[in-house]
Amino acid sequence: MQRLRTIDLTYGAVFVCLMAIGANITVWFPMLTVTIGGAPVPLSLQTFFATIAGLMLGKRLGSLSMLVYMLLGMAGVPIFAGMSAGPMAIISQTGGFIISFIFVAFVAGWIVEMFKKPTLPVYIVAALFGLIMNYGIGVTYMYIAMNTWLELQISYSLAWIGMIPFLIKDGALACLAAIFIVQLAKRISFRPVSTS
Repeated sequence: MQRLRTIDLTYGAVFVCLMAIGANITVWFPMLTVTIGGAPVPLSLQTFFATIAGLMLGKRLGSLSMLVYMLLGMAGVPIFAGMSAGPMAIISQTGGFIISFIFVAFVAGWIVEMFKKPTLPVYIVAALFGLIMNYGIGVTYMYIAMNTWLELQISYSLAWIGMIPFLIKDGALACLAAIFIVQLAKRISFRPVSTS
């Protein structure tokens, strides 16, 4: 396994910071919070940044940077949505989305790493598969959380219906992330850290 270089660690740290910024858009723009089943769900750019982390850094470093983001927030650094922190953020109805970012970056990075010279369609497919992981894990976790420990009765289909505006937004941002990476690759040299 190849060792991480200083530049790799720097890129990873940048994505931890971008995730913190993306999580707290609603601090500056509170109108971007939507209520679903009586619980507030903030609009964020976290899926966008988690996808770019996977596309740019690959499955290993991309998912590692998302894990560091989650652990820092759980340790008490206020980098989750609404400048929140601590393990309670993971237990909340949106905690599954925080966990899913690790898988978003991993899946997107894994798909990109299968190609020596990824093209725009490859990046788009990778980003959309990352999005599937994000919502598959996040919505399922939200449904379980609301119906068990939060005691807010909601059907699984209603949980998905409530996420449609976010899904449309994140689907568009996933495609934008792919376009962004293609343009970025023309300006700077980056390749995911090899895991072999």
